Amino acid sequence: MRRLLIAGNWKMNLTAAESQALAGALRKDLDRDAARLGRDRDVMVAPPAVNIPAVARELYGSSIGLGAQNMHFEDRGAFTGEVSAPMLKEFGVVYVILGHSERRHIFGERDEFINRKVLTALRHGMTPILCVGETGSEHDRGETSTVVLRQLQRGLDQVPEGELARVAIAYEPVWAIGTGRNATPGEAGIVHGAIREALRDRSGAVADQVRILYGGSVTADNVDSLVGHPDIDGVLVGGASLKAESFARIARTGIA
Repeated sequence: MRRLLIAGNWKMNLTAAESQALAGALRKDLDRDAARLGRDRDVMVAPPAVNIPAVARELYGSSIGLGAQNMHFEDRGAFTGEVSAPMLKEFGVVYVILGHSERRHIFGERDEFINRKVLTALRHGMTPILCVGETGSEHDRGETSTVVLRQLQRGLDQVPEGELARVAIAYEPVWAIGTGRNATPGEAGIVHGAIREALRDRSGAVADQVRILYGGSVTADNVDSLVGHPDIDGVLVGGASLKAESFARIARTGIA
């Protein structure tokens, strides 16, 4: 049985002090249920890079994992404004979100570029969360599977079968991110099923160990119906992760 992954992406929000306060509130709330939550799920948050040290201090020894929103594929060099895997690992970062739609569509990151980041994360023992998803126009033209599976194939290029289970995939329909719209559990489940089948074609039974998350206007109100679908192994949460109460409720999905 695959462990759920509940991931909060704080994006470009919160100061260091605000991030530390949010992390502290989440820790106070969720660590009370650490034993129950730890049985079947992992919970993590990804603050802005400059706030990682403050959040790392607040979460040290907590049940909540620490993630990053992006990283470069080189360990060091003349890459102004970038952060590397060794820099992130020094603060205890375990997860890294790669290929988020905002990185693809605002900053022009290509599949090949994202793939190099995935390989670097694995080389450093980190868990990459590879994001895939179609735009609104692609969705309306019926190109969802073509776009998503192309991004998946290219993003996982050269990932050894023995490493595949360490990668999490996040399906995030671009048309649902921050819009208040979200794919229904059935719609998301169809895409998740197609991703799983493509992974089986690529790597056989190991595909059943890969966690596939849904991201796209996830809230405390819709998370139960999403995670209740057998092909959805967790969620990548944006705006709702910026409030301790809503994210804690999401983290407890399925627990009475």
